[in-house]
Amino acid sequence: MTLAAALVFTGCGNDDDDPEAPDPTSSVTSEAPETTRSGVYYVVDTRAGLRLARELRAVPDDQAPEAAVAAMIEGAADPDYTTTWNPATEVLGVTDEGGAITVDLSGDARTTNVGSEGAALMVQQLVYTVTEALDEDAAVTLLIEGEPAGELWGVVAWDEPVVRDDPLGVRVLIQIDAPTEGLVTSSPLRIEGEAAVFEATLGWRVLDADGQEVQAGFTMTEQGQTFAPFAFPVELEPGTYTVEIIEDDPSGGEGGTPMSDTRAVTIE
Repeated sequence: MTLAAALVFTGCGNDDDDPEAPDPTSSVTSEAPETTRSGVYYVVDTRAGLRLARELRAVPDDQAPEAAVAAMIEGAADPDYTTTWNPATEVLGVTDEGGAITVDLSGDARTTNVGSEGAALMVQQLVYTVTEALDEDAAVTLLIEGEPAGELWGVVAWDEPVVRDDPLGVRVLIQIDAPTEGLVTSSPLRIEGEAAVFEATLGWRVLDADGQEVQAGFTMTEQGQTFAPFAFPVELEPGTYTVEIIEDDPSGGEGGTPMSDTRAVTIE
């Protein structure tokens, strides 16, 4: 579905003898639709299995939930994030009736190739994405071509409203929200996100274009063992960098590779 369209006007010079000719002193402008930022969820592979990772996307105010779900299906800007929804799937509609959200997708949504773990996470991926655009506490019903979804992908059934699962069980525990992937900005670079980590402690580092570490340190979330925000600035010279936030690992590696998140940025 088309969420926005732009009109391009072209013309020739004015003819004074032609009453229909355009006035060269006038101009036609169209205002860009107002947008908001909404979290769209994708899939990453971690030491704890498949998890959801969030990417903040600009969506039009008047079609935020539809645009967010469409972005979820289309895929992420971050190359570390993926989605297993069939890219041919169309968003036919999203309605919200006081905490009860209904998402209607085209029949292509029935086609994917995932196991039971991936299928269960696809359900939560959609629930997290559409509720972030509307109401995080709402329950979500899925329709396919206007009919109840029922059995999906041969391994799950969506036959009643679904709410968000506990984020500690489905989300990656380290999440960068800013900068966005590929951002071009100036120094200092402000890094923001959420994490649920041991004793509220996070490691971070910045790598240059050659993969060499140029800065590193630690930061704190506002609270440990639950999702809580973090934010800090980093002074950087002009160049291209990768910012990495890393889960503190009190097990010394026994718990598997610590969770992390990265963003590629350019400092002008």
